[in-house]
Amino acid sequence: MIRTRNWAVDIAIDEDAEDRRTHAVAVLRSEGRLPVRGEGTARRAPRDREVPEIGDELATSRALSDLAYQLLDATASDIEEITHRPAHLYS
Repeated sequence: MIRTRNWAVDIAIDEDAEDRRTHAVAVLRSEGRLPVRGEGTARRAPRDREVPEIGDELATSRALSDLAYQLLDATASDIEEITHRPAHLYS
């Protein structure tokens, strides 16, 4: 029997126009575990045109990357807890 699980990632994006900074937070929620949170920031150079979508995309990609590495670390910790040996996970 195949078991299907759904995990949800919520992404919040804040833009500070004066500071030319976009910040994203990605939170993974799944059954039976605490939420995992990743963060990412994008900064626009003063000479660059203002295109909010680019800042959103870059900050979000960085937040999701941070989230992925934190999830990988949590997985390694879970494996080590069960096996009592160091886990070596490769991506």
